[in-house]
Amino acid sequence: MEELTKTEEKIMQIIWSLGPCLVRDIIEKMPDEPKPPYNTVSSVVRLLESKGYLSFKAYGKTHEYFPIISKEQYKQVTFKKVFSDYFDNSVESLLSFMVNKENLSTEEIEKLKNIIDKF
Repeated sequence: MEELTKTEEKIMQIIWSLGPCLVRDIIEKMPDEPKPPYNTVSSVVRLLESKGYLSFKAYGKTHEYFPIISKEQYKQVTFKKVFSDYFDNSVESLLSFMVNKENLSTEEIEKLKNIIDKF
């Protein structure tokens, strides 16, 4: 699975939330900062399709896009990469980072302990 740029990932997040959609639907869901031009979003969507993340149904000149890679599949691949690249595949390193750098509350730490105890 090819990595996504930040822009591609933002658009995929929108598509995962919408399901089958048109480019104009994607643009409507984007924050007003200002909204990117239609052609820009359309180009990114076509890139996502060429990378194997999306497919489409054509209705004349209109294309309805839908994800063929689930958010869960993408999450697993992305996490494995982060886990490997930044935590050297060490659960201890990951948990230590979470506890020390993310300022977890006592309640959140207890929840983590409970999750670990279940396994």
